[in-house]
Amino acid sequence: MKKEEFKKKIINFIEKANSSYTCIKEIKNILKNNGFTELFESDIWNISTGKYFIIRNDASVIAIDIPNKITNSFSIVTTHSDTPSLLLKPNGAYNKENYLKYNIMPYGGLLNYGWLDHPLSLSGRIVTKKDNKLNIEIVDYRKPILIVPSVAIHQKADSNTNLDLNMQQDLQPILDISKDTTAWDNILKSLSNDKIVDYDLFAYNIEKPVFIGEKEDLLVSPRIDNLTSVFSSLKAFLDSKSNNIKVFCSFNNEEIGSLTEEGADSNFLIDILKRISSHLDIDISSTLANSFIISSDNTHAIHPNHTEYADDTGILFLGKGLAIIKETSSTTNAVSSSIIKTICDNNKIKYQVETAKNDIMGGSTLSGISLRHVSVLSIDVGVPQLSMHSSVETCSINDVYELYRMMNAFYKTKITKKKDNIEIE
Repeated sequence: MKKEEFKKKIINFIEKANSSYTCIKEIKNILKNNGFTELFESDIWNISTGKYFIIRNDASVIAIDIPNKITNSFSIVTTHSDTPSLLLKPNGAYNKENYLKYNIMPYGGLLNYGWLDHPLSLSGRIVTKKDNKLNIEIVDYRKPILIVPSVAIHQKADSNTNLDLNMQQDLQPILDISKDTTAWDNILKSLSNDKIVDYDLFAYNIEKPVFIGEKEDLLVSPRIDNLTSVFSSLKAFLDSKSNNIKVFCSFNNEEIGSLTEEGADSNFLIDILKRISSHLDIDISSTLANSFIISSDNTHAIHPNHTEYADDTGILFLGKGLAIIKETSSTTNAVSSSIIKTICDNNKIKYQVETAKNDIMGGSTLSGISLRHVSVLSIDVGVPQLSMHSSVETCSINDVYELYRMMNAFYKTKITKKKDNIEIE
């Protein structure tokens, strides 16, 4: 895919994938349009070669592309569909001082002040009841309906020096001027004609992604973490031809630790790989030993105003290529790094190597979490960005495109592990 087409499609994807639920719904539509068949974990499968996908709990997906000539190797890329946001508490609408407010709780590690004064909408999942049956619907309100107002400098003199915001007091959004909850009741009615029993709804920044700079190289957008990785790996998965068994994963709940039914710390991936191996009559243990996992999640570029937060030697720059992330909490090692570097060098793909300062701890990674269940040679990569976990973030679209190119090349590459060497074809 050419870069200009890539830029247009990623904008469209980011706008539609505004929560983990709408993200997986959009991925489902894309997979179906590309000839993939949906499988259900509760069914008995009868599969051979072909293209399939499985969704768990409406918010995680695993897609598999099985070639006609099967090799006992999985080429796997993992990403995550969720993003830090404001999660609505049940029955949270209330009135205070002639405002209709909504009680929220933080989802993930928010950069709190980055959520002030931005128009917010709602998306997620609702459960409705009709004729004593519960139905699940993925919904998107699509219009600005909430805002978290900041306190004016005239009223709080230390606003620019004290950024210590209280989640319960400072991050509560308003949605109307009202002495009752009629406006909220009307929003719920607009989401479904049936009775809503409960919901998993998130407030998301509804501002449109834009490109800035003389050459429009900078992408300024909500949800850059981690939709840039999701889109890049999904498109690479679809665009590449391979004799390996290609696997694409987008997990939910990375931002809150992944220990959920559909998270990376669940049995989702290993269960699917076992079932696929059984149907293809290949040995799961030897196949995993021949496999490779790329975990794609974003990391930090050097900040233009705070260079002191970057490591002395492992600095990442915007526009210099994708990031190979090597930290004590990552799964990157000399072998996995050398494989990806070789793939990049062979295809003239730009990359950088990131290390963190020893006094600034990084978080856990998807592959590190997945390795608790699926022990496979793996690496952590991503896109360098600014303002991570704000409601608007910044990265270089060139780096995102290089990530896509690397994923595409990875899926096409045959990696053969021998006793004393690794062949890359």
